[in-house]
Amino acid sequence: MRRIEDQLTEPADQLALDEAMLLAADEGECAPAMRIWEFARHVVVAGRSTRVHEELDIPYCQAEGIPVLRRCSGGASVVGGPGCLMYSVVLNVDREPSLRKIDVAHQHVMGLVLRAVRAQAPEANLNGTCDLTLGDRKCSGNALRIARHHLLYHGTILYDFDLPLIGKCLRAPPRQPEYRGGRDHASFLTNLAIDTRRFAEDICELFGAAERDTGQSLAARIRSLRQQRYDCENWNFRH
Repeated sequence: MRRIEDQLTEPADQLALDEAMLLAADEGECAPAMRIWEFARHVVVAGRSTRVHEELDIPYCQAEGIPVLRRCSGGASVVGGPGCLMYSVVLNVDREPSLRKIDVAHQHVMGLVLRAVRAQAPEANLNGTCDLTLGDRKCSGNALRIARHHLLYHGTILYDFDLPLIGKCLRAPPRQPEYRGGRDHASFLTNLAIDTRRFAEDICELFGAAERDTGQSLAARIRSLRQQRYDCENWNFRH
């Protein structure tokens, strides 16, 4: 597996790169890949089916200059930016057919993420369907998309994030895990104090992502996906 170490800074490029990794692998152009990255500035990322005007505070985001983009995978909306580490991995589901089952995919990927986190935070655990938690407070969420031959699994780890910002950008999610108990974002979320460089090395080793790659071979796909989706209001605000 390749480990992509890109130099992208635009949020739309980052989302396009995740989808480009999936499409290129599915079409046999590139091997599966993994990357550990971070948005350079604050951004709200809606899930593929998110109703943005119901789940996000659009006027606040616009007033603060926080872009709202939509990713290619499902799940709830997140707020990214400095202090929120992101991980993205593409896996071959032809070689591991059980990963086509969503619960198995969650167990497989989050089991490895938990191992990497516990090397620094032994008290971390999994809760709900696939949340990484400290006690009963969430510090990591994720989403996935399954294509014909591969799946894209990507998620977040809050480690030094501006947590109050999340409650300003996002309204209460329509679907909540039972362990949340109806708490607001401020009472439900927490940062996980980890060395992100060490985590990156540990998780890449667990997934076998050893071959370094700048991701330049995906540049044309990124440009095309931005034109098709990520630069388009009819994609980002389609629901």
